[in-house]
Amino acid sequence: MIANESHERARALLHAAKAAGLKIVTAESCTGGLIAASLAAVPGASAALERGFVTYSNEAKTEMLGVPAELIKQHGAVSKSVALAMVEGALAHSPASIAVAVTGVAGPDGGTPEKPVGLVHIAAARRDGETLHEEQRFGDVGRHEIQALTVAAAFDLMKRLI
Repeated sequence: MIANESHERARALLHAAKAAGLKIVTAESCTGGLIAASLAAVPGASAALERGFVTYSNEAKTEMLGVPAELIKQHGAVSKSVALAMVEGALAHSPASIAVAVTGVAGPDGGTPEKPVGLVHIAAARRDGETLHEEQRFGDVGRHEIQALTVAAAFDLMKRLI
């Protein structure tokens, strides 16, 4: 059921982006490419999906997206500041018109009292337009569930920009 719901959300997002003449870029950390893969699973995805960046490590965030290392050091990779820098970097390093970025703690380890398992920062931006951010606290519901919930929330946030 979750897979069908995710596929339908991906299809609806791609349809809306295509109808609006928008191309999508993703910048993913805790989902490891699952957002782009979910979009690419839809036939005809190339009409709206431009590219995806999997920036799991801090070095990848810096090298591929231009996220300042000092920003990561100061706020941590799982932060609003880094999510916003990732989404800006995705737009800067692609010709896409709409971007989404996610960074979080999918678990089962890695959580702290300040940044528990299930904490995810999602940012979406439209080139020369609005930038949105959401902090999600999904809880320690399991790695795959956190990733699936993150994909759904990312789709919803992008849909708001279309």
